[in-house]
Amino acid sequence: MAGRKPKKRSQPERGGRSGGRNAKANANEGGRSGGQRGRGRSSQSQAKDAGRKPNRGDGDRDGASRNAGDGGRSGGGSSNRRRRPAKGLGGDQIEGRQAVRELLLAGKRSISEVLMIEDMTDAEVLADIEELSHEFGVSLRKVSRRHMGSEALTESHQGVIARAAPVAEVDFDRLMADPAAFLLVLDGITDPGNLGAILRTAECAGVTGVVLGRHRSVHISPTVTKTAAGAVEHVPLTLVGGIPTAISQLNDAGVFTVGLDGGGDGSIFELPQLNEGPTALVLGAEGAGLSRLVRQRVGVVASIPLAGQLNSLNVATATAVACFEVVRARRAQSVQ
Repeated sequence: MAGRKPKKRSQPERGGRSGGRNAKANANEGGRSGGQRGRGRSSQSQAKDAGRKPNRGDGDRDGASRNAGDGGRSGGGSSNRRRRPAKGLGGDQIEGRQAVRELLLAGKRSISEVLMIEDMTDAEVLADIEELSHEFGVSLRKVSRRHMGSEALTESHQGVIARAAPVAEVDFDRLMADPAAFLLVLDGITDPGNLGAILRTAECAGVTGVVLGRHRSVHISPTVTKTAAGAVEHVPLTLVGGIPTAISQLNDAGVFTVGLDGGGDGSIFELPQLNEGPTALVLGAEGAGLSRLVRQRVGVVASIPLAGQLNSLNVATATAVACFEVVRARRAQSVQ
């Protein structure tokens, strides 16, 4: 393993940009402790209520340490409610205060209603949600805690739920064509907590697009939106039929593709190409890492060198380290 020893309104607090002591970008600690459990249940978390059509309105835990034990309980207080899997990205139910506020502020999706527990302790973010709902003509309904529990799909809704149109996909070709492209390609991420943390990091780092697999990958569930703290509204997302094919297309388009893996050929901190043009960081699944075909097709496989005894970083933490190395390299180039 390389590197081993011998704004507008008040914005959501952005979590610490996880650095790390790791050589393995994608052997996920969260995946080992709960990733399989999240994989088995994530379809409920990302499910979409096919029977509910939104009416158009006018208009914190550090995610890197979350594991599938939280994301996997997608039923929350309503485990008896079953929803059909979303065909696209999903994201029609948004839970959590910051996520709902950013949904309203962004104004990119039609919102059918906002639910809020009645008689909650006053907080600035709750006042913002009420004011924004009134300003944009979105129905806001105060409900009992029991009713909120029956509607929630997670156990971390913080007393606020919104229902909106699903997250819209961005065209993959458009993302590739950006001469300053800074993309994340996620190869089989199944833990919704990890995906939410990755999206939050992506927004903070200025990522221009995130590529998800249409199959065998978690999409935008309530746990994802809650953990992402509103980043879902700002980071362009696209679905592709196959990640290996997408990597080949990126290579053909002149995008420098970097796969992160503990067995990489060198350090992510020693790649001069990171500041020379469009770049795509490729992260593998929790535990399994990069798939064989993806590893074969990326331009280079790099690692995050470790300095301690542990041999892996959570995939969301590894993403943060790699993303901000790209930010550092580009800023260094711009001042030369």
